[in-house]
Amino acid sequence: MTHQREVILDELRRSKTHPTADELYERIKKKLPRVSLATVYRNLEILSEAGLIKKLEISGRQKRFDWDPGEHDHVYCIHCQRVDNITLAAPAPEVEPMRQQGYRITGRRIEFSGLCPKCLRQQETKKTKGERAMACASCTTSKVSDTQRQVLEALANSPEACGSKELAAATGLEAKQISCQITALKNKGYVASPARCKYEITEQGKNVLG
Repeated sequence: MTHQREVILDELRRSKTHPTADELYERIKKKLPRVSLATVYRNLEILSEAGLIKKLEISGRQKRFDWDPGEHDHVYCIHCQRVDNITLAAPAPEVEPMRQQGYRITGRRIEFSGLCPKCLRQQETKKTKGERAMACASCTTSKVSDTQRQVLEALANSPEACGSKELAAATGLEAKQISCQITALKNKGYVASPARCKYEITEQGKNVLG
């Protein structure tokens, strides 16, 4: 047990998670400034082979290390890669059927995957914010002013696309007002312009009028 291995083992024991070699290296180099990442990797492998720590290879992801080499199972977060210990209430699976098939069982591993509490809260918060944003956008988009409703009704009653002058005559609004309202209604998707300076109501616009 060298000084480097003592420091690595101590740091791993202090960790409340199951860190990777890279994560341990970032912590250890504060105590051993001259240590290299390769040295940390090598010593972790040696400690694992000696049975002093446990190496976790979860679903092909980056190796993680556990200071407790005893038999226990793990759950990992598919989002942040956090790994936690779990204690199963049920007993370990029976190995006798496998022995009957000629296997010699040397160990077992049960893995669970999912979202950790922190990632789950973040996901639910994002979902709630997204739903609120969509609801607000929907409300904002669907509202039209009285003046805009006048323009939409005039377009709905017109058998063909019409220009600003025809709309001004039908609504009694000034040309400048017509121009402003047409621009706003086009941005909302309620009015289309099939030809230059000609306008017609869209299906969305008709839905707004009901």
